[in-house]
Amino acid sequence: VQLQASGGGLVQAGGSLRLSCAASGRINSNYVMGWFRQAPGKEREFVAAINWGGSTTRYAFSLKGRFTVSRDSAENTIYLQMNSLRPEDTAVYYCAAETRSGFSYYSVDEYYDYWGRGTLVTVSS
Repeated sequence: VQLQASGGGLVQAGGSLRLSCAASGRINSNYVMGWFRQAPGKEREFVAAINWGGSTTRYAFSLKGRFTVSRDSAENTIYLQMNSLRPEDTAVYYCAAETRSGFSYYSVDEYYDYWGRGTLVTVSS
């Protein structure tokens, strides 16, 4: 599985961005696709997850309502729509694929098997 994240950039507080994660390779519908982020000087944290079939989503509690994860089956792409962005959302955002445990450990980065290169999101105040 190969993953490529894109869509990061500089945005003012209150603005929106949509990140994309293009996936290729053999992907099963039960794979869980996750978004994580890592801010400068902080540990990587879970943002959102969706199964490849697109039927189930999970969110970090603090982000639910502002962030939405979705999947475009035709484009083999996972999206992260981020609204009402805040300076504290500034981070490198990563997409990842979990292939073995379903949603059992969806928020734990150690359980993800494949990672894309991150895309930087900077939110100015």
